[in-house]
Amino acid sequence: MRWHAENMRRLLVLMSDAIFAGLDAKAPPEPWEDRVLALARWCREAVLAHRDAARLIAGLATTEANTYRFADAMIQALLDAGFPPRTAAWANWTVFYLILGITQEQQAESTETAGLAAAFDDAEFPALRAASAYITAGTFDERFEFALGMQVTVLKAELGRTVPASGDGD
Repeated sequence: MRWHAENMRRLLVLMSDAIFAGLDAKAPPEPWEDRVLALARWCREAVLAHRDAARLIAGLATTEANTYRFADAMIQALLDAGFPPRTAAWANWTVFYLILGITQEQQAESTETAGLAAAFDDAEFPALRAASAYITAGTFDERFEFALGMQVTVLKAELGRTVPASGDGD
């Protein structure tokens, strides 16, 4: 460890950053929505390719080139769409948190916990009871695509609002 990283935390940061190696942000798709979707999907695939990666990344503040490359590409897609810098930066975090959350849940799933809520039948929680068939329905990929689509829909609506002339006053 000492030859490559001065301490365990630094080693974990380098491991976290290595997960994001390989992003080719030079030829992003258009329009901006397709770019956001492509980047989010790429990020999720990169995290899924490494056991417990979502948990590792969620516990670190990684300030390395590969991590920055992903964030820069996502924020640039949003800036190119016309979002103010704050909205672009915070939307990047929102998408990234979605990726980490659902991927961490997927990577932690065990056969013991799969399907536990599918037959929720407790009258004390009527909303859960009413939606019990859908709580764990679908695959993680389907639920990810649903949530990602919702985020893009909200971003489109936000873009449609009047943006202050200063470009950063939202």
